[in-house]
Amino acid sequence: MKIIILFSLNFLFAFSAYTQNKTENIIIVTLDGMRWQEVFGGVDKTLMNNKRYNQNIVSTAQNYWSDDITERRKKLFPFLWNVVAGQGQIYGNRHYHNNVNNANPYKFSYPGYNEIFTGYPDPAVNSNDKILNKNENVLEFINKQKNYEGKVAAFATWNVFPFILNKKRSNIFLNADMDSLPQRNNNLALINEMQNLTAQPIDVRPDVFTYFAAREYWKAFQPKVLYIAFDETDDYAHAGKYDQYLKSAYAADRMIENLWNLVQSSPQYKNKTTLIITCDHGRGDIKKDNWTDHGDEIPESNQIWLAVMGPDTEPLGEIKTAGQLYQKQFASTIAAFLGFQFTANHSVASPVASVFNKINNEKNIYTVKTK
Repeated sequence: MKIIILFSLNFLFAFSAYTQNKTENIIIVTLDGMRWQEVFGGVDKTLMNNKRYNQNIVSTAQNYWSDDITERRKKLFPFLWNVVAGQGQIYGNRHYHNNVNNANPYKFSYPGYNEIFTGYPDPAVNSNDKILNKNENVLEFINKQKNYEGKVAAFATWNVFPFILNKKRSNIFLNADMDSLPQRNNNLALINEMQNLTAQPIDVRPDVFTYFAAREYWKAFQPKVLYIAFDETDDYAHAGKYDQYLKSAYAADRMIENLWNLVQSSPQYKNKTTLIITCDHGRGDIKKDNWTDHGDEIPESNQIWLAVMGPDTEPLGEIKTAGQLYQKQFASTIAAFLGFQFTANHSVASPVASVFNKINNEKNIYTVKTK
């Protein structure tokens, strides 16, 4: 009973930020449209065995299937379940009534990413059109803080991100789709050449090029805040290619692991970096054919998930107590890990208090780093 009460308090109260946070760097990764069902349950047997969605049933089963759900999800997300679950916290397994949801009513990408980074589920953000976002985001906010100027970078597969994050106004380094990298070294120049020569099976560059662009930029420029937005999971789901959706999810997990190992090998980042992994929206499931889609006509598509690992996050693993988080809380949480209170030209939801080691609910204030 005590555990349940404390968990509830963490969600009901704004928390005091921490005077001695160990986090100095943040890495945020999103997997577009990645369902919580696969995150917590591994490959869906019904979809795996449906030839309409999977032309490679035997190989898919060999790679990802196990009768044991714990092993099954590890096969699909080995880093998430072997490392993050051991050292951090994972939210969103609705089988335990541990819910994470969009607060925006639209349940698709631009509104979801707006909500993640602005903390404001703006009802006026209601399309995926290339419209500059008027809402201020947490990345541009951090980029204005002392010791963080010019140290915030974002890399995205989807070519709408320069509008979502308002590249013109935000002044962060943002590399999306076929954008070229600054050719500081041979690796960065090679990535530019490779992505310009590659086929584009999903009409944008493959996620692996987004990852290598982010990784090599990180090596060369040492940003303190790094965001990577993968896109293939959503594209292959919309195409009804369940096997490719799974392969892209597995590849994303491996790339996150690769980056984390590099981070932990660097004295500047080791044990000073918090990793946040989430998605912009969910997908259909009650009616299996709806797994390819999402939006306001599919209620389950507002069901998302959140994983956090870092020096200020207690290693509680998969959270199995009932509770409710919203995507709108993520922006202020990102800032709070660095000791900042995120303020913007709009309202901002309070942080997810439970991802921090020390909670002090006696004072409804933040300790804010200022210039």
